[in-house]
Amino acid sequence: MSAHPPLWRNRDFVLLQLGRLLSTGGSQVTQIAYPLLVLALTGSPAKAGIVAFARTAPMFLLALPAGILADRWNRKRLMIGSDIARLAAIAGLVVAVETGGVRFWQLPLVALVEGLGASVFIAAQAGAFRAVVPPAQLPAAVNTQTARIAAVQVGAPPLGGLLFQLGRALPFLMDAISYLASFVSLALIRTPFQEERDHDPEPLRQQLLVGLRFIWREPFIRTTSFLWLLSNIPGPGVQFALVVIAKRQGLSGAEIGAIVGAFGASILLGSAAGPVVRRTLPPRGILLLEFWCWLGPLAFVVRPSIWILMASMLPVGFAIPNSDSIVEAYRYAVTPDRILGRVETARTTLAGCLYPFGALATGFMLEHVAARWTIAALTLFSVALAVWGTLSRAIRDTPSLDRLEELRAAGVG
Repeated sequence: MSAHPPLWRNRDFVLLQLGRLLSTGGSQVTQIAYPLLVLALTGSPAKAGIVAFARTAPMFLLALPAGILADRWNRKRLMIGSDIARLAAIAGLVVAVETGGVRFWQLPLVALVEGLGASVFIAAQAGAFRAVVPPAQLPAAVNTQTARIAAVQVGAPPLGGLLFQLGRALPFLMDAISYLASFVSLALIRTPFQEERDHDPEPLRQQLLVGLRFIWREPFIRTTSFLWLLSNIPGPGVQFALVVIAKRQGLSGAEIGAIVGAFGASILLGSAAGPVVRRTLPPRGILLLEFWCWLGPLAFVVRPSIWILMASMLPVGFAIPNSDSIVEAYRYAVTPDRILGRVETARTTLAGCLYPFGALATGFMLEHVAARWTIAALTLFSVALAVWGTLSRAIRDTPSLDRLEELRAAGVG
């Protein structure tokens, strides 16, 4: 039995999660508002994909330099600075939309600033998360974090669609307010986001490679990083396709938001069931559950209804938080604090450098080929990854979560 108080009594963990809840809510509201605004201005799915690419690309392409910043500078100040920069960019877009002067070129520019801020914030927040959570509580904390994201995904997309119908600037105004709320919550946290550090004399080029070398030495982290890398083509692609196909089939902004929100509801349900799932299935079984749930969207190829596509994604949503609780808890536990930022951003780079291309490629496919063949291509790609994960020795030897305290104390890596 854990000697630590429950997570809900951990003041700094609650503040961190509250700030991230509000900030993630704002980001999810605009995730649906961006493509709706682009489609309203231009009618082009390809241009909507370009904006999605601009928003997500920096989070992965600039992750390694951001990791160095997180390991050398004050992580709390980096996170607060990121919030301020994104607040300023979104506020400018609110003014442009509200005054009727918005042009398409402004959207990828603002989305790019959001992505740049997110790349620094994400690199630093891994250290904040680990600093406020004891090792034995990491799986539960990861589940809580995923549940927070899922809760936002349930409510934010319908809200984003509704707000967009009421006024095109409203979703972006909410996003700006969410960055302000995140700034306040971070300022109230007392726990330092990093341990005492010695000066790192290594050249910058070598520091960039520290995280990659650590990941390569750890078979489980290496394998899951590459699987997550390749899954970031079909995953974001299908989610982006949900919005475009729903729009083509005549759904309103609020209805489109409800469809996207249903996926968040399935993630929330999976998070709530996390303790039961971890007691019932071995770690390998939990990972394989997510891999094979990606077969579902093939049903859309047989009957190309947006409701069929939405329903086929619900098992995936249920599986995601449970596989994340295995992968992320192990990674947080075994990574030394002095290189945590670089390991997390190296993992982000490996697992997510293809993420922006998922929406970009899907947008171009939807513009030039039938929706059912676009979904078929994305799903078959996912099936190939499921076969790889099933046959992988590193996945077969997935470490036990009972050893997290021991692994942290031993300083694995």
